[in-house]
Amino acid sequence: MARALVIVLDSVGIGAAADAAWYGDEGSDTLGHVAEWFAGKRRPFALPHLDRLGLGAAALASTGRLPPGLSADGPFAGRWGHAVETSKGKDTPSGHWEIAGVPVTFDWGYFPQTIPCFPASLTEALIHEAGLPGILGNCHASGTEIIASLGDEHVRTGRPILYTSADSVLQIAAHEESFGLDRLYELCRIARRLCDPLGIGRVIARPFTGSSSADFVRTGNRRDYAVPPPAPTLLKIATDAGRTVVTVGKIGDIFAHVGTGTVLKASGNAELCARILEGLATLPDDGLLMANVIDFDSLYGHRRDPEGYGRALMAFDAWLPALESSLAPGDLCIITADHGCDPTYPGTDHTREHVPVLAFGPDQPTGAIGRRDSFADIAATVANHLGLGWTGAGRPF
Repeated sequence: MARALVIVLDSVGIGAAADAAWYGDEGSDTLGHVAEWFAGKRRPFALPHLDRLGLGAAALASTGRLPPGLSADGPFAGRWGHAVETSKGKDTPSGHWEIAGVPVTFDWGYFPQTIPCFPASLTEALIHEAGLPGILGNCHASGTEIIASLGDEHVRTGRPILYTSADSVLQIAAHEESFGLDRLYELCRIARRLCDPLGIGRVIARPFTGSSSADFVRTGNRRDYAVPPPAPTLLKIATDAGRTVVTVGKIGDIFAHVGTGTVLKASGNAELCARILEGLATLPDDGLLMANVIDFDSLYGHRRDPEGYGRALMAFDAWLPALESSLAPGDLCIITADHGCDPTYPGTDHTREHVPVLAFGPDQPTGAIGRRDSFADIAATVANHLGLGWTGAGRPF
């Protein structure tokens, strides 16, 4: 039996990349700074199962510093190392596509740090085509903060909230009930088409509920409208070869549903982890499962909440034995990340970082795999494991 799983811990970076300063992220270290925050507060922080797979050792190799509470001592239950992103960006599609063997070699389009930030031609066309009374926001903002500040006005006027970030993205927030979820999705589909000439990677629907700014909360009905990858990814190659592909969380949206097979949606890390086990239980021989575990990034990284981030890491670590006990002989599981989002760093954006590469399974080899020159080494390794012909980027370990 030979199955493969790739689990992306969204934003769990392990130290600034060599080019981090170019992105304004010099000195960032998501995992290391979370661990240091707990140490500074004299609070317990430990990830024994991830450590056993080599996370502490990978962090030490990445930065030269061992995060407090972690260990770099063996024996290890898998192969471990860290990978460097070659794509131009520190965003979700760039990281995931490169993990799947397609680095982003082109420049994304971005919206400027101005108010308004969106070109008038875009907003005017969107208002006209969607029959809107107008828009709110039109700036760079934190998603939770802009909903708190403009949510009441949105509900009162019917004007959706448009905002962006340092990523190549247009985000649209609207109330699920007063504006309507289906109407928000249709608005995002129009925006996706209008953003195509601008080279924007994603349009994201950000629905929320609540009665006022005091209790507005984003729901699990987020939907990403991404451009498709520019070349066949590992997912597409596996699908074309007749393999069963299962994707969990926002993976389907990130890859524009090209080769993403059966999509298992969920809201929050606990539900996502349950869906991973659900997908694995029915995954046949030679099948591929890819999952994104999102809360690290969306709930704690962008909101600059190191305590919440650390607690989420410990909760995932506590779940790992359930995953390991569900693996069968011949299975290969790789845990990695798509970028960083250091919750102690200034601002609210992602950070350009190395990511861990932890490869394990019941009868998989163990030991260091060193510094990997591209996230795409993961795709090459999985393709090799599944016996798929691979001519894309990366080299197997």
